[in-house]
Amino acid sequence: MNTASTGLNPQKLDLANIKRLPIMISLIIGAFFSILNETLLNVAFPELVKELNVPYTTIQWLSTAYMLVVGVLIPVTALLVQWFSTRQMFLGAMFLFSLGTLVCAIAPGFEVLLVGRLLQACATGLMLPVMMNTILVLYPPEKRGAAMGTMGLVIMFAPAIGPTLSGLILDTMNWRWLFYLVLPFAIFAFIFAFIYLKNVSVLTRPKVDILSIILSTLGFGGIVFGFSSAGEGHGGWSSPEVYISLIVGGISLVLFIIRQLASKNPMLDLRAFKSPMFSLATVLIMIVMMTLFSTMLLLPTLFQQGLMLTAFTSGLLMLPGGILNGFLSPVTGKLFDKFGPRALVVPGAAILAGVMWMFTQVSVTTSKGTFIALHCVMMVALSMIMMPTQTNGLNQLPRRYYPHGTAIMNTLQQVAGAIGVAFFISLMQSGMNDYLASQAANPSGLSEQDLAATALNEGVTGSFQVGFYFAIGALVLSFFVRRAEAPQEEQGEAAAPSPAMH
Repeated sequence: MNTASTGLNPQKLDLANIKRLPIMISLIIGAFFSILNETLLNVAFPELVKELNVPYTTIQWLSTAYMLVVGVLIPVTALLVQWFSTRQMFLGAMFLFSLGTLVCAIAPGFEVLLVGRLLQACATGLMLPVMMNTILVLYPPEKRGAAMGTMGLVIMFAPAIGPTLSGLILDTMNWRWLFYLVLPFAIFAFIFAFIYLKNVSVLTRPKVDILSIILSTLGFGGIVFGFSSAGEGHGGWSSPEVYISLIVGGISLVLFIIRQLASKNPMLDLRAFKSPMFSLATVLIMIVMMTLFSTMLLLPTLFQQGLMLTAFTSGLLMLPGGILNGFLSPVTGKLFDKFGPRALVVPGAAILAGVMWMFTQVSVTTSKGTFIALHCVMMVALSMIMMPTQTNGLNQLPRRYYPHGTAIMNTLQQVAGAIGVAFFISLMQSGMNDYLASQAANPSGLSEQDLAATALNEGVTGSFQVGFYFAIGALVLSFFVRRAEAPQEEQGEAAAPSPAMH
């Protein structure tokens, strides 16, 4: 059982003279390029297969390993932020990201490229919880919506432009420029943060529980890897690496949960779930993430294999929705501060359910304009749900739970992403196989190409049908959302900020 390394109560930091703006700029720059990097490389996979002379299943590790490292590292950040200052964590993350970007740019082969991606993933795993935890410390509950909305702009805008930007670069330059062009910005972010970023956290330095770290790594890592492997076609659900990973991950996760609940000073304090709005927000966000991944996965597949569009064109079709979502996030954040979560989350969930039903009606003959419009409406709905729900849930937590709450939410989003990819790929493939089996004798007289396109359409629309059911579940949960009241201890701390903080 863990014990704190000191019996002294840590002194509260005086935040009155800390300027928020330079800290926010540092976080935004660093987060933007680390998150952009997550989707920047995917479009380059076909070129990497040829140039590095490795099969596609091997290249997929550049994505699978990235998600795996992020999923494993985020839970540990709940402990790290109690040992290292905000400044140390952020500068460490930016150094790792810059180093990883350089390693990727000059990589002579796949193995070195993978090492660079792992370094970048470590940076992203450190960055996200530090970013959210810093906002919770810097801003009182009544002003967090706008701050979280600004971060939402970065979190949604960066991956939205990633595939399009990547396609543009690859059309004119070598894949290495995906890293060379990012490197100067990463170095600038490090220098800017070194000059302006101040520490806003209190260090308690609890005893390190090695067994909890091992169980967390095996638990979250096994689940993320298992679902990711199933989703990326590594033999499907019957593959030993899939079901063994899920079994090991599941058992380790149960043991991890038992240990955390039994510990007086846990690595990841699951008592945060005693806050009703935090628990509801976590479940709701996981459901919405599953819905989001159904669209992020199924639409590009339909565009490229059904409508026979290029990856670059597919990225362009999805770009307006991503940009719209990013720019709406600060707006919905301010509306959250003014009107509370219900005014946004309930109508947002209703719109999401409506647009998901519309997606069940699409086909290869649907116009590009219709796809763009539907995707834009869906991203508007998500901007009304994601950040308001997340901010409201975190607002109910006592201050000591901030690192744990942000780590829990970010980890479960990664898990939901991995499950979503595997689940909807399986649904799509199953729908395609069922249709092809029913057309074994080709009674419709379609050509082989048209038959394949129709089968894909059946698989995609069937998957959207399940996505619609998820959206209905989100709508039902949205009616239980209430404005979270900040704990009494935090209300006393949320003094009016001085002009120097702006």
